[in-house]
Amino acid sequence: MTTTERTGTGRVDGGVPVLEARSLVKYFPVRRARFGVGGSAVHAVEDVTLALPESGITAVVGESGSGKSTLARMLAQLIKPTSGSVLLDGKPAVPGRSYARAVQLVLQDPFESLNPVHSVRYHLARPLQVHGLTGGASLDGLVTELLERVSLTPADEFIAKLPHELSGGQRQRVAIARALAVRPRVLLADEPVSMLDVSIRLGLLNLLADLRDRDGLAVLYVTHDIASARYLADQIAVMYAGQVVESGPAAPLTDEPAHPYTQLLLSAAPDPDRPTPPTLAAQGAPPNLTRPPSGCRFHPRCPHAMTVCTQTAPPAFALTGGHSSACWLHARDLTAAQSQPLQGRGRGGQDDGPQQATAKETPA
Repeated sequence: MTTTERTGTGRVDGGVPVLEARSLVKYFPVRRARFGVGGSAVHAVEDVTLALPESGITAVVGESGSGKSTLARMLAQLIKPTSGSVLLDGKPAVPGRSYARAVQLVLQDPFESLNPVHSVRYHLARPLQVHGLTGGASLDGLVTELLERVSLTPADEFIAKLPHELSGGQRQRVAIARALAVRPRVLLADEPVSMLDVSIRLGLLNLLADLRDRDGLAVLYVTHDIASARYLADQIAVMYAGQVVESGPAAPLTDEPAHPYTQLLLSAAPDPDRPTPPTLAAQGAPPNLTRPPSGCRFHPRCPHAMTVCTQTAPPAFALTGGHSSACWLHARDLTAAQSQPLQGRGRGGQDDGPQQATAKETPA
C-alpha cells in the first residue's frame, strides 16, 4: 500500500481531534535557585501544539534531544507540563485510570518494557483484570485474541513464553498487544522500531498502519527516521531543540521540505534513487538547551541564516495544502537590515548561490 493510498484511508478531516496538545512547555530544572535567583533548566519542549485525529498517524521527527519523547510522555500524562494543556475529545484531560485506558504508551526498548520473570500470558492478562475488561469471557481466549491481533500466531506457541525466549520484534509485538488490551483510542509509539533489526521493522510499521485502518486508532509515531515517517504517517511534525519547526501532510512535506532543518534530515536519509551522495550544508550540533540560542534555534547551524534569525523567533508561516514552516525565509516584509545574511553565509547557502527551492506561501 502506498503513502498516497494510506493517507486517505479512514481519515477524519476536521472535527475535534481525539487527543490534542496546546502550547505545551516543559522545563527540567538542573540547578536549584538560591534565594530565588541563579537557577537553570533544560528547555526540553517549548510551545508545542499538536492534534491527533481519529484513524490517523502523526509522526514527530527529529534528532535525539529534540524533545520528542518528552512530548509523548506529557501526552501520556507521565510527565506534568510546565505550562500548556492536554485535551481529550476537546476537554481538559484528567489523569487517572480512565485516561490511561484511552491513551496508551508503547516504549522504545522491548527488552526493558516487559517483566523478565512473567510470561506473555501474565503481561496480557494483567491489564484485562485491572481494568475489569474480561466481561465473563475466558481469559486465555482474550489473550489469544490479542496475540493474533499483533500477528503472533499460533498463539499457543507464545502464550507461556518468558520475554527472554522471544526475539526483539516479538517482544515489541507483545508490548503493543498489552497496550491494546485496554481498548485504547490513542496509541503513543515512542521510537517503537529503533532497537529492532532492519529486516523486521517493516512488519511493525505495517502493524501500526493496520491498527489505524482497521481499528480507527489515533497513533503518534515518534522517530528520528524521516524516511519511515513518510512511509507510515499521514501528517509529520518536525521538531528541533524542543520546538516544532515544520508540519504538514507527509508526502508534500518530504517532497518539498520548506525548513532548512527538514532539508538536512532528508539529505541524511538513505535514498536508493539519489544519484549522488547527499550534501549536508548545515554544520555543528544541536544547541545546549539550558541556554537556547536567541531567535531561531537553528540559526547557528543554518546555511541560510539572516540577521533577523538571531534576533526574533520565527512564527509558523502558512504554506499551501496545510503545510507550515517556522522559518524567516518565508517572510515577505523583512527589511534590508533584517534579511542581511550572516557573515560568510548567504541566503542560498555557504556558497552564496541561489536559495534552495521551498514550498510556496499561500497567497494573501
